[in-house]
Amino acid sequence: MRRIAIVGAGQAGLQLGLGLLGAGYDVTLVAERRPDEVRGGRVTSTQLMFGPTLAIERAAGLAFWDDTAPVMPGFELSNWDPQGEPDAPVRRFTAAFDDEVRSVDQRVKLAAWLELFEERGGRVEYRAVGPAEVAALAAAHELTVLATGRGDLSALFGRDDARSVFDRPQRSLACFYVHGGAHEDADPAAAYVRNTGVPPTGDVIMLRALTVGGPCDILLFEGRWGGAYDCWSDRPEPADGLRRALGLLRTYAPWEYERFRTAELTDPGAALYGAVTPVVRHPVARLDGGLCVLGMADVIAVHDPITGQGSNNAARAASRYLAAIVERGGRPFDEDWMRETFAAYWETARHTHAFTDMMLRDPQPEHVGRAIGAAFDHAETAHRFANGYADPLTYRDWLMDPAGAEAYLARLDT
Repeated sequence: MRRIAIVGAGQAGLQLGLGLLGAGYDVTLVAERRPDEVRGGRVTSTQLMFGPTLAIERAAGLAFWDDTAPVMPGFELSNWDPQGEPDAPVRRFTAAFDDEVRSVDQRVKLAAWLELFEERGGRVEYRAVGPAEVAALAAAHELTVLATGRGDLSALFGRDDARSVFDRPQRSLACFYVHGGAHEDADPAAAYVRNTGVPPTGDVIMLRALTVGGPCDILLFEGRWGGAYDCWSDRPEPADGLRRALGLLRTYAPWEYERFRTAELTDPGAALYGAVTPVVRHPVARLDGGLCVLGMADVIAVHDPITGQGSNNAARAASRYLAAIVERGGRPFDEDWMRETFAAYWETARHTHAFTDMMLRDPQPEHVGRAIGAAFDHAETAHRFANGYADPLTYRDWLMDPAGAEAYLARLDT
C-alpha cells in the first residue's frame, strides 16, 4: 500500500485525501484544526461552486448538501455611477445559469469531510507545519502534496514570473454572512448571484449560501484602492463591519440596501477581511536532501475571489491529481511526474487564472469592456458571459482575444 501525505485540510486536500482512501492508499493528512474548531471558527471564504465542479463532488460521493444548499438560478450584473450625471440610470442585465450553482460555507463542508476522512480510516495529525516538518513528511512518504500555502509554506514554491501578472493585491476585501435578507417571490433576482460595479469604488457581490445555521446570504466587497469600499484596514468587529457595509450599500447600491437593511450576522464568526495577491508559483518544491514535494490548488495558483473560482480550481486540481496518482501505479512519484501532473491541470486552470486577472485589471482592455457591454443589450451575450464562469475556457475565443471579440461583436451588429 503506497503511503501519501497531504498537508492542508481545505477543499483540495480533503477531496484528494478522501479519493485516495477510496482507491486503497495509506493517507496521512495534516490539519491545523479539528472539525469542531473548523465548524465553530470564523468564515474563511466566499466559495461558489458551479455545475462542473458540483458534478465532481457528486461523482466522488461528497455532495452532502444537495437537499439543503440554496440553488442560485441566475446571474445579474449592474453598473452604476452615482457620482456621474444626476439621476444616472442603472445599467443591468440578468441571465439564467444552465446548471446548478451553490455555495456551502467551508466551515460546514470541511468539518464534515474531515470527520468522514477519519471515519473511513484516514490518519489525521492535528498540528501546524513549517518547512522542516514538510521535509520530515516527505522523507517518510512516497509522495507529499502541499494543499495549503499558509505561513512559510508558500515560500517553498518560487513565483512563476512568466505566469504571474500582479505583484500586489488588487482589491481590498470584506465579506459578511447574514440572514434576514429579503427573498420574496416578486423579487426573483434576490436568489441570483449579483454583482454591482460602481466606478471608481469597486464591486459588491451577493450570493446565497448554506452556513452553520442554515441558508444565508453572503456580501462580498471588492474595493478598489482609495475608493469608498477600501475601508476595512481597521478590521472592525463583525457587527460594526456589517453596519458599515449596510451604509455603503445605502449609498452605492440602494436597491441592495433595501434587500439587506434588516439583515443580521449569522454568527459571531461571520465576517472576514483581507487582500489577496494573485500569483502563480512553480509546482514543485525541492527540499534538503534532494526530496521534492508537489503543490496543488491555491498553493500554486492564487486567485482574488472576484470571479468565484477558488473552490472550483481546488476541486479540479484534486480530481486531476487523484487520477494521475492512480494512473501512476507502482512507479515512483518523481519530479518529472510532478511537473507533468501540474501541466495537465494547468491546461484548464490557466484559462480560469487569465479570466480572473482580466476582471481585476483597471482599466480593462477596450475589447473586454465592449464585449461585456454588449451583454446589456443582447440576451445571447448576457447568457454567454454568465455561463462562462462555470468554464472560463469558453471565454478564450470571444472575450479574452481582441480579434475574437471584434469578430463576435461584428456578428451581433449584423
